[in-house]
Amino acid sequence: MRFAFKTSPQDTTWTDLLRLWQAADDVDVFESGWTSDHFHPTHAADPLTPRLEGWTTLAALAQATRRLRLGTLVTGVHYRHPAVLANMAAAVDIVSGGRLEVGLGAGWNADESDAYGIAMGPAAQRSDRLEEACRVLIGMFTQTRFDFDGAYYQLRGALCEPKPVQRPHPPLCVGGTGEKRTLRTAARYAQHANFDTPTPAQFTRARAVLHGHCAALGRDPAEITVSAQVRHDGDPHATAAAAAALGVLGADLVIVYLRPPYTPAVLEPLARALLAVGDP
Repeated sequence: MRFAFKTSPQDTTWTDLLRLWQAADDVDVFESGWTSDHFHPTHAADPLTPRLEGWTTLAALAQATRRLRLGTLVTGVHYRHPAVLANMAAAVDIVSGGRLEVGLGAGWNADESDAYGIAMGPAAQRSDRLEEACRVLIGMFTQTRFDFDGAYYQLRGALCEPKPVQRPHPPLCVGGTGEKRTLRTAARYAQHANFDTPTPAQFTRARAVLHGHCAALGRDPAEITVSAQVRHDGDPHATAAAAAALGVLGADLVIVYLRPPYTPAVLEPLARALLAVGDP
């Protein structure tokens, strides 16, 4: 079992976020760091809680670190045209020296979507759009000029140059546990499937459904890293125990969701507790 951490760029300052990430870059227990992609505060925060834009923040963190793999959990695909996102991702992969993972999700936040006039659509449309976005990203990353004729996206001779450092492309991380569509999309296109903060029963169910889709598609499920998020409420031993329980159920990677205020002091006790239960 391996470990990572996540920090929402919300209710914090750039200085505090940077200090934590740079400190984590020196803690080998954590293989990757993750941000989130929203424009309005989440988790019932005050509506005026400050929040940094996720991809801009990720690019800055990529330049400021040397070792950590990094990504968003996850990018709502309806916020940005996937051809634009492909060029953003290629730039971050280059800036990071090939450390990017492209987190993708169907989107769920109606509040910010409505406020910005961005059509989110019903669940079926969001699932269709996610699948098309995966196809567009892979095509943009791997082909010199890319044509695509989908229900939501149409491209003619689209370019993404320079290409990402990682070949054939940066790993796609599909987040969500929708059994009919999201997990099937992950089985078809992703190298990493993330389940947010599941109970043991929810994790077991989602992993089994993912593997079922892999079997139907003729794909080896071992090709897909399965991760889950665990919220850290300040007790490193409780967090490590929750991570260990998911590891027993088959989690390859446990991502510890840290809460602000962000301080490097949280990292060493957490790393020691995780080392005691896992084998990073």
